[in-house]
Amino acid sequence: MRTIHVVTHPEATHHVEGLVGGWHDSDLTPRGLDQAARVASVIAARAPEAEIYSSDLLRTRRTAEVIAARLGTVVVLDRDLREKSFGEAGGRPQSWLDERFVPPPEFGERMRHDEGLPGAETKWDLAVRVYAAVERILKSDAPEQVIVTHGMAATFVLAAWIEMPLESAGRLAFRFSPGGITTLREDDRFHNHAIVALNDVAHLS
Repeated sequence: MRTIHVVTHPEATHHVEGLVGGWHDSDLTPRGLDQAARVASVIAARAPEAEIYSSDLLRTRRTAEVIAARLGTVVVLDRDLREKSFGEAGGRPQSWLDERFVPPPEFGERMRHDEGLPGAETKWDLAVRVYAAVERILKSDAPEQVIVTHGMAATFVLAAWIEMPLESAGRLAFRFSPGGITTLREDDRFHNHAIVALNDVAHLS
């Protein structure tokens, strides 16, 4: 049986400063560091020998390092687990993005939709690289794994896990909280891919 714990990074500086995240390399706040320690306690209790994979951005790397220190292991960094790039909007005030953002159409092409932000990735770009990262992670035979990533990227970690075709993922959107833990499991008999718990935040109370 394989179990994967998907962790969305805790509170980061761009959250409290009202800035666009994406590839903007924000760090965890003091509160975020406390949340990371709480996440690490949960992972240590549930998966003490887990492999740890993480986006290479500072806020996710810092989270993964807190977990790894608790487990006495190392972190495998993978830039394909990064958040969606918002191009020129990254690191700017959220209001700057809101004024320029072009929402996807209700019908038609949504995955490759141009959101009007110079240099930004499409959802398709994001999904392709996250799917590739998940495929690499699943090549390991480790029964317990942790993936530390970001809110939008986590949606496509789950999509890859349930083997949703990319062309069908245009409307998919899960809501994740900073420091949330989502648990995925494959059973040994039927080899089904289940989402056991979505965005558990009880440890943050």
